[in-house]
Amino acid sequence: MTDRSTLADSFLATTDWAQATRAPLAGDASNRRYERLTDPVTGQSAVLMDAPPDKGEDVRPFTAIAQYLRDQGLSAPQIHAEDAETGFLLLEDLGDALFARVLEADPAPERQLYEAATQVLVTLFDAPLPDLAPYAPPLMAELSALAFRKYRMGITGDDGGAALTRFLPRFEDILRKTTGGRQVVALRDYHAENLIWLPERAGPARVGLLDFQDAMLGHPAYDLVSLLQDVRREVPAGIELAMTELYVSATGLDDHAFRTAYAVLGAQRALRILGVFARLATDYGKPHYVDLIPAVWAHLLRDLEHPALAPVAELLLEALPAPTPEALAKLRPQ
Repeated sequence: MTDRSTLADSFLATTDWAQATRAPLAGDASNRRYERLTDPVTGQSAVLMDAPPDKGEDVRPFTAIAQYLRDQGLSAPQIHAEDAETGFLLLEDLGDALFARVLEADPAPERQLYEAATQVLVTLFDAPLPDLAPYAPPLMAELSALAFRKYRMGITGDDGGAALTRFLPRFEDILRKTTGGRQVVALRDYHAENLIWLPERAGPARVGLLDFQDAMLGHPAYDLVSLLQDVRREVPAGIELAMTELYVSATGLDDHAFRTAYAVLGAQRALRILGVFARLATDYGKPHYVDLIPAVWAHLLRDLEHPALAPVAELLLEALPAPTPEALAKLRPQ
């Protein structure tokens, strides 16, 4: 079997970047790998995405959604070259100024960055809908069950059985009642580690977009929750409130209905992420995700205070173990 390095060399040989120097870039939770390519003559750079098809990766959704986003005037990377069969893309290099890094170095422009990121979502609210699958209540409920099947299972050794059986139809019903109506493109991983600050550009284009290949059609609140209930960096309550008000005002959505959906989708995301982080630790040997679980839990507790979640709140708090140090230790690879 030809190794990925040889395949990458063959791919780059078809481009103007065959002689570029290559350096690894930080990856994500997937099987994708990234390298920064630098032209030794011009000093210009690009990014190589290596997405192995034999590990379930497919570059075609990334390519299609990148073009859709660029058509809306947003800053997804340009695709310089593509080999979908072997799983390689050559991308525009948007740089290293991730929101999280920019704000760690200097928190002063925090509101400016979050306003720009919210304006991206306002742009998507007004954009035509592409042909994407819906992020529908049955799928959202099933993904929420990862909190039982991976998080609880990893700590207690069982998935909750009867509690999970009761949870699924109740939560699907809540999702159906609160997240219907207007749909938008939900990028589904929209947070400070996936957004790049491009201050030389204008308006929403100042936000470089990454990691959007899993986009689906979903409720307008979904990506705003991703942005503002960020498990990797604490977003101040004042910023969360102001950005929610900005979005509701700019879109003309009903405030009460939007905030209800925001809480319900926040809980859905938190439950899914509990399971995903537990799975990354127990099944894939990535223990650093365990360190993020207390922040996920804190968001879940807050969202469960909303009256719309009353039918599942008590059940969840009884069935899911709190992330005590002892509980989290059981999720770490031994």
